[in-house]
Amino acid sequence: QVQLKESGGGLVQAGGSLRLSCVVSGYLGQVMGWFRQAPGQEREFVAAITRNGESVEYSDSVKGRFIISRHNARNSVYLQMSKLAPEDTAVYYCALRSATYRDVKRLADEYVWWGQGTQVTVSS
Repeated sequence: QVQLKESGGGLVQAGGSLRLSCVVSGYLGQVMGWFRQAPGQEREFVAAITRNGESVEYSDSVKGRFIISRHNARNSVYLQMSKLAPEDTAVYYCALRSATYRDVKRLADEYVWWGQGTQVTVSS
């Protein structure tokens, strides 16, 4: 059984930082990503990374502020978030593509497995 478990969310003031973690069990995938969903909005792409770390993509809204990384020995992916703003408030989800695919994708439908999400709230 494939499981993704996020942690690290919380309440932070604008301008602050948080580090999200996601541990995967039961599967070894090539591409892992982070998405987020704010109340009343669709789930949106945040960042994704290939297993070897050579391909990384960010949404325009987080580029320069967020950094995605992974630790393959721990089958984990991380999202270091800096300069947080109230518009970053959302539930953040970790996602995993099938090992068949090695390219980064921005569409949620390209990801098969999802974590339960972790809430990030940025106060102004």
